[in-house]
Amino acid sequence: MSETGSRPGCIWVDADACPVPVREMLFRAATRAKVQVTLVANQWLRTPPSPFIRAIQVQGGYDVADDAIVERAAAGDLVVTQDIPLASRVLAKGAQAVNPRGEPFTPDNIAERLSVRNFMEELRGAGVQTGGPSAYGARERQAFAARLDRWIAQRRS
Repeated sequence: MSETGSRPGCIWVDADACPVPVREMLFRAATRAKVQVTLVANQWLRTPPSPFIRAIQVQGGYDVADDAIVERAAAGDLVVTQDIPLASRVLAKGAQAVNPRGEPFTPDNIAERLSVRNFMEELRGAGVQTGGPSAYGARERQAFAARLDRWIAQRRS
């Protein structure tokens, strides 16, 4: 197998901050749909034994995992990430991107999402308490599962 994973279409996971329920869904989908799932992180990750699941450990450092995903992702792949700049970079390569809450990043919404992200970063830099995302629960798991199922169905057609 090449560094880009098996084709057509594989799933790349920005795994350092990926919720455990999302990883578990991806592991089940990998076996069920026979799709390559690759977790990329700067720490060692345990994965179930499967020819469809692997992990790549990269060195620590700013954007090292993101760079590894961008280098390997291709058109038709799905990238699972909460990182909006990473999503922007893989969209530019023709891959699809979705966050663990099932919200897709698209060419139509990525500029706005980057803008909001940068604005919130400026507020935090100025000392404004912006809060964090809401808890990850059943609704988010269902939305992610539905988005994943759509991608798998699209991949088959």
